[in-house]
Amino acid sequence: MKTNHIHTPSSLSINCRGRLLSLATPVVMGIINVTDDSFYEGNRMRELHHVVEKAGRHLAEGAAILDLGAQSSRPGAEVIGADEELNRLLPAIHAILHHYPEAIISIDTWYAAVAEKTVHAGAAIINDISSGDLDPAMIPVAGKLQVPYIAMHMQGKPATMQVNPVYENVTREVLDYLIRKLAECRAAGIRDFIADPGFGFGKTLEHNYELMSQLHLVAEILQTPVLTGISRKSMIYKLLGTSPVEALNGTTVLNTVALQQGTHILRVHDVKEAVETIRILDKLKG
Repeated sequence: MKTNHIHTPSSLSINCRGRLLSLATPVVMGIINVTDDSFYEGNRMRELHHVVEKAGRHLAEGAAILDLGAQSSRPGAEVIGADEELNRLLPAIHAILHHYPEAIISIDTWYAAVAEKTVHAGAAIINDISSGDLDPAMIPVAGKLQVPYIAMHMQGKPATMQVNPVYENVTREVLDYLIRKLAECRAAGIRDFIADPGFGFGKTLEHNYELMSQLHLVAEILQTPVLTGISRKSMIYKLLGTSPVEALNGTTVLNTVALQQGTHILRVHDVKEAVETIRILDKLKG
């Protein structure tokens, strides 16, 4: 694996409600699912005190961003509407910011209305697994709100994305898609664009590993920050014949590879281990 040709993007900070978050050294985004339908049972929660406890633990362990979601995107999961997402997310945002007013919250949603109302409630980043494809109003709204926007590649929709995904060249097709989305976002006035290749979203195990081996091309070609989310996913536990509960070691291995390939944000369930991985690799770079 070659990592000596990695190019860093021209901007290594993002503006989060007037605060610049530097990505010169990679950062960790801690996952908080306000749902009881997460694929990883260790991250299922609906009670506010559990959400606040998880937020506090993530922040104490070094998370720079808290990624708050109320919709399960696992294949076959029930899709909830924007109103129900808001019913779950708004109290969680208020509770977290009451206890941790300096927290930077990202909202994992594909609904423009949810993005708009949660940003007004205090969220600072929009994380959209559909890159505006599931709600055409999303990218214009993100441009109007002037918040960082995470655009992810997904083939198909969450319910059917893992039904025989096919690519001629997965890396090229993911890059082509993200290049188009970057242009669309720039035209809408989005200044801080973050690219997510979408590991596990409409990709076979082989697609995921081919994409991981060429991940450095995403930052090199797009010249934007890159987010990688492979925490406890099936590309790890299916390869190893285990389960999400047993996938922490494999997650750390792949997070290491992703960092060597130029990733700027690691989206994880296990913050402490990801922060330690970044510190060790940063030390090795001298």
